[in-house]
Amino acid sequence: MKPLLPHPLTTPKAPVSVPRRRALVYLAGSALVAAGGPAWSQAAPAASPRPSGAGAERARGPRLVTVGGGITEVVYALGAQDLLVGTDTTSLFPEAAQKTPKVGYMRQLSAEGLLALRPDALVAGTDAGPPVVLDQIRSAGVKVELIASDQSWDEVRRKVAAVGRATAREAEARALQRQLDARWEAVQARVSQGKRSHPPRVLFVLSHTGSPLVSGEGTAADAVIRFMGARNAMSGFKGYRPMTAEAMAAAAPELILMTTQGIDAVGGADKFWQRPELALTPAYRRRRGGQSLLHLDALELLGFGPRLPDVIEQLHQRVLGS
Repeated sequence: MKPLLPHPLTTPKAPVSVPRRRALVYLAGSALVAAGGPAWSQAAPAASPRPSGAGAERARGPRLVTVGGGITEVVYALGAQDLLVGTDTTSLFPEAAQKTPKVGYMRQLSAEGLLALRPDALVAGTDAGPPVVLDQIRSAGVKVELIASDQSWDEVRRKVAAVGRATAREAEARALQRQLDARWEAVQARVSQGKRSHPPRVLFVLSHTGSPLVSGEGTAADAVIRFMGARNAMSGFKGYRPMTAEAMAAAAPELILMTTQGIDAVGGADKFWQRPELALTPAYRRRRGGQSLLHLDALELLGFGPRLPDVIEQLHQRVLGS
C-alpha cells in the first residue's frame, strides 16, 4: 500500500515555476559519497540543440530527461550529465542540476514542454504524471521507464540500473552499484553494532507549507529513522497527520528530525520550539544546545539517491553516538 502523501501536495497550476520549497514537499511523502566512492561532477550539463547528423547523435548518446531528484543524482554519479536535456523541479543536486532545463513539477508534467526537448528516454518514479501525459510521450517514440518507490535500498539499486540502461552505461552502472552496495553494507553493519535495547524515539516533522505534519509508517522519513537504528515515535498509521498536543504527549519523542527547508519555513529552530505542543515532549526538555533537533536538506534526507548511505551514517552517529 502506498503511503499517504503529506498535504494535498499544493501542486501549482504552472509547474515550470514551482518554488523550491513546494517541489521538495514531494520528497517527504514518497518514501557525501564515501571516500573511494563515485565523484560528483559539478560540470554544467549540455543544453545545446541536438547535434546534426546521425553519426554525431550516436557519438553523443541518448538524450535523457529525468524526473526525481534521486534519479538525477545517479546520472551525475555515472558521469552521464552531458546526456541530460531536462530535469524536474526536485532535481537540485548537484548544483549543476539546477541549471538544466526544467520540465516542471513531477506530477504535472506537460507533454508539449517535455517533447520540445526532443528526448530519447525519460526515467521517472511511478508517481510521475499525469498518466495521460506519459502515454503521449510514449506515443511520440520516447522510451519511458518508471521506477517503483518502496523506501528501501533496492529502490536506490533500481534507480542506478534504470539510469544505466537509459544512458547506455550499464557496465558503469554495475560498477557504481558495487561501490554503493559495499558502502551500504558497511553502514548497516555499524548501525547493527550500535543498536540499543531501547532505541531512541525520533519524530519527523514536515513543515514546508501550512501546519506541521508528523510522519507515520510507510513514508521515506519512517524508513530513514529505522535505517539509522532509531524508532519512529509515531506508529499505528500510515502517511502523515497533523501535529497535535495529544499526539506529542503520546509519542514522547526524544529527538525531532526535520528538513532544513522545513526549519527555514517556520522561521528557525527557536521559533519552532515556541509551538506549545512541543513543550509536552522529552525533546523539548533537551533542546538546549541543539541536541534534540536535527535537520538535513530535503533531497539529501528523503530523496533515496546515491547519498543515502552517508545520510544514514551521519544520522546514526549524531543520534546514537557510535
